[in-house]
Amino acid sequence: MFMNLILLGAPGAGKGTQVEFLTKERGLPSISTGNILRAAIKEGTPIGLKAQEYISSGRLVPDEVIIGIVKERLSQKDCENGFILDGVPRTIGQAEALEKAGIEITAAILLDVPDNMIEQRMAGRRTCIGCGATYHVVTKPPKKENVCDECGGELTRRKDDDPETVRTRLKVYHEETEPLVDFYRERGKLFVVDGSRSPEETNAQVLEALEKLK
Repeated sequence: MFMNLILLGAPGAGKGTQVEFLTKERGLPSISTGNILRAAIKEGTPIGLKAQEYISSGRLVPDEVIIGIVKERLSQKDCENGFILDGVPRTIGQAEALEKAGIEITAAILLDVPDNMIEQRMAGRRTCIGCGATYHVVTKPPKKENVCDECGGELTRRKDDDPETVRTRLKVYHEETEPLVDFYRERGKLFVVDGSRSPEETNAQVLEALEKLK
């Protein structure tokens, strides 16, 4: 079934893990705004060049440019049966810009996790400095302590995962991104799942929610 999805939730709610599950289970491409922005700049597309102008001058890339790059990417063949957006929308403005650009979202899945659990999760997260693979000291430990299973690189805790930084990121999420929950609820497209469970149990809830779309 044709399915255009976004995953909502605080940083550390497990969105990346669920995207990995869904790309394998449903064959939907994950469209990361960060990745496609870098690709558009590297390829020198017109909208990529425009984004480069903002970045080179130290300015934030405006929503209309971000949405333009997303729309450009979604026109490719691998997205004809649907996609999972990663990193956008982050604000009501971006969600409205997606609608204005004719990019329809089938469902928004909220991974609901309490802030105190988010802080615990992030404190235990480790990232490979070589390939970027992520682990968790409790729920997803590497086979060898502090060594990446994939490339043998050293694992470290990113500054983003420091407790003080996490609390700041949560504050930004609640102020800027959480309003999207009501935005998609009002449109009848919101599905809430308990993201505090294991990744596998959360995935089962996500698939159950998607079954309701048929």
